[in-house]
Amino acid sequence: MNVQRRLLPNIGALAAFEAVARLGSFTAAARELDLTQGAVSRQIALLEEQFGKRLFDRDSRNVRLSTAGEIYAEAVRAALGQLRDAALGLMSNRHSGILNLAILPTFGTRWLMPLIPDFVENNPDITINFVTRIGRFDFARERLDAAIHYGLPDWPDADSTLLVRETVAPVVSPEFLAGRAIATPADIGRLPLLHMATRPGAWTEWFEHQGLSAPTGPGMQFEQFGTAAQACMAGLGVALLPLILISGELQRGQLVPAPGRPMQSRSAYYLVVPHDKRGHPPVASFRDWLLTLVALRHAT
Repeated sequence: MNVQRRLLPNIGALAAFEAVARLGSFTAAARELDLTQGAVSRQIALLEEQFGKRLFDRDSRNVRLSTAGEIYAEAVRAALGQLRDAALGLMSNRHSGILNLAILPTFGTRWLMPLIPDFVENNPDITINFVTRIGRFDFARERLDAAIHYGLPDWPDADSTLLVRETVAPVVSPEFLAGRAIATPADIGRLPLLHMATRPGAWTEWFEHQGLSAPTGPGMQFEQFGTAAQACMAGLGVALLPLILISGELQRGQLVPAPGRPMQSRSAYYLVVPHDKRGHPPVASFRDWLLTLVALRHAT
């Protein structure tokens, strides 16, 4: 029991430590916590005595985290954040939970968001907080419960469940197509190509899929598919876009297919859940709902 108590410091001391670590000042931390500077100093001293470690390096003008303090500050910051999130969840809806979900910008807004009203209607006690993330990140550090991820099912220490496979095809605006002689995939290689920064080899793979060598010239680069689609509609060039993300533009005739066979991407869209969140009820509810919806869509 004594060992357990030693490993569980007073929450006030942890709050004081986190504030000093973040602000770099005992005075600023005391002001933020509405305490005296002496009280903050005593809290830090208690922690250092409890662990037998120096958490800060002090001189006459500065306060800096020690090596041990830097490691501990990161863990304390995450733990206090989790406690704040739990308190917010209890206060906002005592019978529910909160799902902190990372989404991809274009896929999230164009594919996922139109489906969310159904989840909200069927799960009124769960609140979803959305954040945008591209690429991998640390779930614990970001305090996120799950993510919609594009890539391969190889996220470390997490379960990756397939949602949707992706087919890409070259598209142009009708005006761009009408003003140029584009009859074969080879013709596309002589036109301005719009590139995605997150998929630098996409055009090379597509040309190889057509049995052609990829052109080597430069081209405009974009971070998000939505921006690339807008540039394509403005007549700036040919874009290689996922058909699942531009169905509206194709139906409205704002974009039209260019010559060439569509290609299924090697990567796909996955729901990624870290192992320590498997049993989190909001995550389980969201996963079950999303997989049921995906199965229904595939059936039709």
